[in-house]
Amino acid sequence: MRKFNLTSKVARRLADLEKNAADAPSETRQEHEGAESSPARQPENAAFRIAWRSDIGKIRRTNQDAVILGNGLAGIADGMGGHQGGEIASGGLRDGLIRETEIPAEPSEEKLQEMIRKINRELWEQAEQDEKLSGMGTTLTLLWPNCREMLIAQVGDSRAYLLRDGVLQQMTEDHSMVADMVRRGILSEEQAACHPMRNYITRAVGTDETVDADITHVERRRGDRWLICSDGLHALVSREDLCRMLSRENIEEAANEMLETALGNGGRDNISLVLMEDLEGAAEEAAAPAEQANSGEVTP
Repeated sequence: MRKFNLTSKVARRLADLEKNAADAPSETRQEHEGAESSPARQPENAAFRIAWRSDIGKIRRTNQDAVILGNGLAGIADGMGGHQGGEIASGGLRDGLIRETEIPAEPSEEKLQEMIRKINRELWEQAEQDEKLSGMGTTLTLLWPNCREMLIAQVGDSRAYLLRDGVLQQMTEDHSMVADMVRRGILSEEQAACHPMRNYITRAVGTDETVDADITHVERRRGDRWLICSDGLHALVSREDLCRMLSRENIEEAANEMLETALGNGGRDNISLVLMEDLEGAAEEAAAPAEQANSGEVTP
């Protein structure tokens, strides 16, 4: 399903939607060849085992997702903004992040926020100068580990999940209209999953002159399994199934099964995912539990 930024016109409709929400009942696919969107650089981080997939899906004509891998970064950008704009936004964000980390630096919240704001301004100015790109933007879910912590940057409705000790947690909060309504108790998660405006996001990179990413710190633990994905995966595959797949011994097989399941469930959007297994985090007895404001625990 196409993604939209939450415009002022849509915002004016929010009050009516909220008023009625409590009473609400709970193109052909291109060939797979050429459908994958390659990351700017393959990972070189020996501390993690990594697998990734990106597919155009069964409906969309182009793949507007970008996989971000390189210089210690791992993430997903899901573009929006017309036939060309979404690809330019997500690809520009990917390339900008790789560029900004060419000179090695200790991962920090300050550096991460600075990079995202800089690239956001570049994309916004590009759209201002070319009317064909008006309204383009992209989500961002990005992991950047240092020796002790995993830093997570979040803008939009792509997601990061952590599997630790058999429990799957959603480590990011969606910046979307329906997610806000769930947090405020207006919608249930079941109602949100089928809401007609579930693809309207409230924050994106490139749509405004400035942007603030949500930054989360999680202490690393050896054996952690991370999943970063666009909504083309998490909207079509249940959290229970994601937990089961992420628990597989071979993460390449897990990545294949996730992609095949999303396609089998309709493949209505581009599908992108990155799996990471932490090989060098702290031993279990020395590590603190993950801290997350938006916990969605699932036991396999």
